[in-house]
Amino acid sequence: MPVHHLMVGTWTPPGAIFTVAFDDEKLTLTLVKRTEIAHDEAISWMSFDHAKKNIYGAAMKKWSSYAVRSPTEIVHEASHPMTHDPRASSSETNTRAIFLLAARQPPYAVYANPFYNHAGAGTVFPVTETGALAPEPVQHFSLDPHSGIHGSVFDPTETYLYSADLRANKLWTHRKDPTTGALELVGSVDAPDPRDHPRWVAMHPSGNYLYALMEAGNRLCLYLVDPISKLPVYTHRSYPLIPPGIPDRWTMYRADVCELSHSGRYLFATSRANSFDLTGYIAAFRLADNGDIEKQICLNPTPTSGGHSNAVAPCDWSDEWVAITDDQEGWIEVYRWQDEFLARVARLRIPEPGFGMNAIWYD
Repeated sequence: MPVHHLMVGTWTPPGAIFTVAFDDEKLTLTLVKRTEIAHDEAISWMSFDHAKKNIYGAAMKKWSSYAVRSPTEIVHEASHPMTHDPRASSSETNTRAIFLLAARQPPYAVYANPFYNHAGAGTVFPVTETGALAPEPVQHFSLDPHSGIHGSVFDPTETYLYSADLRANKLWTHRKDPTTGALELVGSVDAPDPRDHPRWVAMHPSGNYLYALMEAGNRLCLYLVDPISKLPVYTHRSYPLIPPGIPDRWTMYRADVCELSHSGRYLFATSRANSFDLTGYIAAFRLADNGDIEKQICLNPTPTSGGHSNAVAPCDWSDEWVAITDDQEGWIEVYRWQDEFLARVARLRIPEPGFGMNAIWYD
């Protein structure tokens, strides 16, 4: 099938979900549909459920879900306020829904994390028979009063959840109840440097290694997963996500997202610049069969700073195609990864407010 569809959200209102089509033979990107959603529920991070029949959204002050009936028929089904803290949903606070992760195994719960102030707890939502977010959470799981988790990942068995806490500078480990989906705290570890600020995590399919992306440290830190405690153990190995010689790497750039390729053989990671006059960067790493990092292959500039985004999204059926979005100018781009070279093959600009937070591959 040469045509593949991706969905993309926005950082700011007005709310909309954009469906774009990538033709892998003609190497084109085209806008197929702009689905209008509630004005104040712009989705800064979206995720499919396990069957790609629902989209879950971190939508400003709400958690939302949409039934996906086709690439062009996306129907709103639920919007729920943040209830982990009575101050979170107030228009007078800056608390924001920032990230959610959908389980791939029953009971198919959704794990939602707020950000900025009053973000000291995450929320576990059950889903209905059709996959919509149910209104009553399974649980609010407490963290640190200063927490702000921005990314999380399950181990391959979906028994343990690992979360990157940017604001409290920690990595958390929770154990999932296989019946209810509720979480039990296993423990946490501090980031190697108090200035690191972990933003994202990815895990190798072997379950041996966790990759933690440090937003302020602008580096990728390699962790072993202790087979007994299941806590991540820092290997004292890290890899740069910006070039050397930056006058102040702690403030001029912000690392963004890391994701594995379909095969688990490669890992991609990105950073953003804090000035529109500078570029962000994308790095690629070759991984061993056990998940160890064999080599950092490249560190290439991206076309823009990336804005709030520069989110990298490898496709989920091949190692060949990688999407990147940015909200500085509103681009979605597709790159071909071949013979360990990265080449942009298609580009589309959608000049809407905040367009380009993250792309999810539908087919």
